[in-house]
Amino acid sequence: MVRNRRRVLGGVLAGVVLVAGTGWAVGTRLRSPADEAALRRPPKPSLVTSPVARKKLTSAIAVSGTLAYGSPLPVTLAGVVGGAGGTDAAGAAADGGAQRVTRAPRPGTIKEGSVLLEVNGRPVFALRGKVPMHRTMAPGTGGADVRQLQAALRRLGYRPPSTGVFDSATAAAVRRWYAARGYRAQEPDLAARRELETLRQAVRTAEEDLLTDKAALDSGRDVESLAVKLANAREDLRAARNALATEKARDLSPEEATRLTELTRAVRQAEEEVLAAAQALAAAKPEDDRTLLEVKAAGARENLRAAQETLAAFDDEARAGKTTRLAGLTKEVRAAEDAVATADQALRQARRLSPLRLKVANGRRDVAGAKAVLAEYLKTYGVSVPPGEIVFLPALPARLDKAAVRPGDAVEGKVATVTSSSFAVTGSVDRDEAKLLRKGLKATLETADGATFPAVLTATGKDAEPADAGTDGGSGEKKKATSPFGDAAGSVPVLLTPTTAKGLRDAVGTPVTARISVGATGGAVLTVPVAAVVTSADGRARVRVALPGGDDRVADVEVRTGLAADGDVEVTPVRPGTLKEGDRVVVSDA
Repeated sequence: MVRNRRRVLGGVLAGVVLVAGTGWAVGTRLRSPADEAALRRPPKPSLVTSPVARKKLTSAIAVSGTLAYGSPLPVTLAGVVGGAGGTDAAGAAADGGAQRVTRAPRPGTIKEGSVLLEVNGRPVFALRGKVPMHRTMAPGTGGADVRQLQAALRRLGYRPPSTGVFDSATAAAVRRWYAARGYRAQEPDLAARRELETLRQAVRTAEEDLLTDKAALDSGRDVESLAVKLANAREDLRAARNALATEKARDLSPEEATRLTELTRAVRQAEEEVLAAAQALAAAKPEDDRTLLEVKAAGARENLRAAQETLAAFDDEARAGKTTRLAGLTKEVRAAEDAVATADQALRQARRLSPLRLKVANGRRDVAGAKAVLAEYLKTYGVSVPPGEIVFLPALPARLDKAAVRPGDAVEGKVATVTSSSFAVTGSVDRDEAKLLRKGLKATLETADGATFPAVLTATGKDAEPADAGTDGGSGEKKKATSPFGDAAGSVPVLLTPTTAKGLRDAVGTPVTARISVGATGGAVLTVPVAAVVTSADGRARVRVALPGGDDRVADVEVRTGLAADGDVEVTPVRPGTLKEGDRVVVSDA
C-alpha cells in the first residue's frame, strides 16, 4: 500500500514539473505589444570617446614604387661595327653590310674595357667617359672624344699620348688593346687598300710618263714612245678581252667547282640516309620502337631538304658571282678600249705636233699633284675605331641590367640597359605633397613581406626621372617621350635611395611602399584623434573631456595643436593639468 502511494506521488510531481516547464518555454516566446515596442525602440544616444595617449608622432608621405637598380641608362651604338676602314678626314664610316648581333649582352657587372656584345663577330667595348661616341676615330682625327679614348687606354695600361689626336702612337695602343682581348683592330678594308694602291700607281704612272717624256725630249723620239704606248694599250685590251671571253666560257671558278662537288656529295649522302631510314621503317617488326624510327626518318628528310636548299642557294650565289666577275672584266675591257683610244689620239697629235717641252712641264706638275694626294690620303690611312665599337658610359664599373637584343637580331636601336650597382625606388606624389619634400629627408621602405629598410630622398621633379625618359643612351640625343613617373598637372616624380644594400638584392623588381618622414615630435607628447579637436567661434581649439560617472557629462578644455600624423594630432592644454594621459575625449556625440 505504501509503495503504491509513493508511486502515485512521484507521478503527480513529475506532471507538475512537466507542466511548469512547458509554461516557462511558452512564456519566453510570448511578448505583449508593449514589450515588442520597447525592444524596437533605438538605444539612448551616448558619447563616442577615445583615450588621450602619450606617444611620438611622425608625419610621413607614402609613395608606391618598385625596387630597382639605380640610374638606368639605355645603350645604343653610335654607328657601324667593323667595316669602317675607308674613312675620310672627318672619320665618317663607309659601310654597306648588315649589322647583326653574334653575341648578345650578358647581364652582370661591366668593367672598363670589357666587351658588351659582338656584332658581325666584332667587339663592342665599354669605356668610361662623358663624351658620347659619335664618329669613326681614324688617323688624323682630333677632339675631346679622342682625348677621352686616350685617357681610357692609359687607365687600361696601354700608355697612348694625351694629345687629343689619333696619331700613330694611339693607333698602336688601340692595336695592342684589341689583340689583348683576342680581336684585331679595324684595319683599312679592301676598298681603302685599293684606293691606296690606285694613288700609288698614279704616282708611279706620273713618274714613268715624266721620265718617258724627258727621254723623248732629249732624244727626239717622242713619237716612238707614243707608238709603244699605243702598242701596250692594245696588248692590254687584247688581254682584257681574252679574260672576259674565258670567264664567259666557264661556268664556275675552281673554288666554286670544289664547293659544288661538296654540296652535291652532301645531297647524295642525305638521300642515302633518307632511303636507309625508310627501309629501316619498312622492315620494322612489331616489337621495334617505330616512334624512334619515324623520328630518324623525319630527321633524315629534314637533312635532305636542308642540303637541297643549300645547293640551290649556292647555285644562285654562283650565278651572282659570275655576273659580278663579268661586270668587272667588262669594265676592264672598256677601260682598256679607252686607253687604246687615248694612246691612238696622242700618237696622231704627236705626229702633227711635238709639244714635248710643255708635256714635260705638265708631267712634273702631275707627279707633284699625285704625291700630294697620296700624302694626304696616308694621313687618314691605318688602324681606326668604328663608331659602333665603343660605348662610353658615365661611370664604371656598372651593371648590365637587361639585354634588348639576341643573337641574330639586327642592330637598330637600344641593345641593352645598364644601371649602377646601387638600388633605387622611383614613384610620384601629389604636387601639394611635393611642396613638403626636400632632398635628404629620411624614409622607410617596406616590402610586400613586411621587411623594412632605411632610405633617403635623393631627388624630386625632373632630377628624379630615369635617364632613359629623355635621352638616347648611346648617342646622347634627346628623344621625345612621355615620362610615366609624373605629369605637369597632378604629380611629381620622386627618387629614393636605400642607405643599405643588405637584403635588398632578392627584392629587386618587387613593389615597395616608401614612407618619407616630413616631420616628427621631439619625443612622446599628448595626442588625441584629429576628430576630437573642434574650433570655437573665436578660432580657439578645444577638446571635450568626458567626466567620470558615465552620465555623458563633458568639460571643454582649450588646447594648442601641433603636428598631425596618422589621424592623431599633438595637443597641449592651455591651462596645465586640465588634460592628461588616459582622459577620454569626445570624438562623436552618437
